[in-house]
Amino acid sequence: MRTLSKFIYLLSAASFTIWGCSDGKSKPVSKKETPNILIILADDMGYGDPSSFNPESKISTPNIDRLAGEGIKFTNAHAAGPWCVPSRYGLLTGRFPFRNEREYSNSMISSERLTIGKFLQQSDYQTACIGKWHQGIIDEKNPVKGVRLNGGPVDKGFDYYFGIPASLDIPPYYYIENDHYVDYPSDSIGDSSTKGWSPIQGEFWRKGMISPGFQHKNVLSFLSGKVNDYLDDYDQSKKEKPFFMYFAMTAPHTPWLPEKMFKGKSGAGMYGDFVMQSDYYIGTVLQKLDDLGLSENTLVLFASDNGPVWFPDNVSKYGHNSVGSLSGMKSDVLEGGHRMPFIVRWPGHIEKQSESDAIVSFTDIIATVADILEKPLPKDSAEDSFSFLPLLKGKKDNLRPPVIITNNGIFSITYKHWKYINGKGPGGFTNMIMEKFPNILPRDEYDGQLYNLSEDIGERHNLYAENPEKVKELSDLLDVYIKKPTRPIK
Repeated sequence: MRTLSKFIYLLSAASFTIWGCSDGKSKPVSKKETPNILIILADDMGYGDPSSFNPESKISTPNIDRLAGEGIKFTNAHAAGPWCVPSRYGLLTGRFPFRNEREYSNSMISSERLTIGKFLQQSDYQTACIGKWHQGIIDEKNPVKGVRLNGGPVDKGFDYYFGIPASLDIPPYYYIENDHYVDYPSDSIGDSSTKGWSPIQGEFWRKGMISPGFQHKNVLSFLSGKVNDYLDDYDQSKKEKPFFMYFAMTAPHTPWLPEKMFKGKSGAGMYGDFVMQSDYYIGTVLQKLDDLGLSENTLVLFASDNGPVWFPDNVSKYGHNSVGSLSGMKSDVLEGGHRMPFIVRWPGHIEKQSESDAIVSFTDIIATVADILEKPLPKDSAEDSFSFLPLLKGKKDNLRPPVIITNNGIFSITYKHWKYINGKGPGGFTNMIMEKFPNILPRDEYDGQLYNLSEDIGERHNLYAENPEKVKELSDLLDVYIKKPTRPIK
């Protein structure tokens, strides 16, 4: 219920723009119409991978494209962070991850922090999370037989959980159901890699402990089946409560393990084949909704958590750019690290085949859900969440406060079409290739970076020296938002 209400310009020695927020009203949703909610979060899929976002993609994604055709496609949507952990933290809490000072080993989300799962529990939903958690579970690295795993999804607002603690290339490898492991990781497995790809691509995983019978190649299909089993059980139980399902996919993150039916089918090597497989399993979930008659009253949100691991030599070899016309990749503060394919489908409420270029953040999802339900969020929660429900209803602009991204001590701030980065370089994985490809990012001659994204979406022309006034305005604004949460600023 947080929509932007006013814009104030302060003229001072350090002039900058500050705005406040107020609760917006939307048409109430009756109890009978209260929607089920399904979030499908792909893992390491680039903005340029789905063909609905990139006509030149070498990868067929008919099920993602189907969602785009049946809902609204956002072309300026941003993850809360450019890699797995911060991105998921922002989505779940409505808070920029740089505000969080907790350590992963103690669980990233404090017990007092409201999550979208907790909010929907309190709103009479039954809640479930299936897939990759990656927000820290106490003792996840050294689980003890018979001892509860604390700090996981069931402690953060989910009635049911089944999945893996982190990425599929990070040991130990085992399944968790609710708050206990399914099989103790008593065996060990060696490193895996693939000839012809970088050390962090292909069939890459790290050596470590593993549960007996755990097979990396089966995880995506197994977890997708768990989602469908949950939907079957929900339908058969005829429960009056709506459901909230957070399906956090493990793919197409490494290891890239396409099944036989997908091998060689894309134009982007084993990565593209694995994206096709990911799309296929998204399709099985959408088909299950159809089969059970749940599609019409289910709000579906699809996105990827951050950018891909796709290097310039991969682009040259396959003619496929996983970030489309953007620069950067996973972990970068450049657009390719955090601008994500984002689609929302809600039959009867969202115009089909619609599109928005308004800026939104994953942190905004919880406020949007609250707006739909007309239930106010507590004032001490979701500090950086602003409802984009007006966009879902067809409004063309939904001016929100800046989107802030950070990694490795470098911050970026984007407001409207201007983006400022308070340091040199991309801040992430692209750093690894700048020596090999010295001309890929010619932007290190200044102490910062400024881009006009309306004219330069690829962030190729650094205007830092040409527009010092805009640099100062955004730099001062960044300082304000780093020090204080978004919402209290008036």
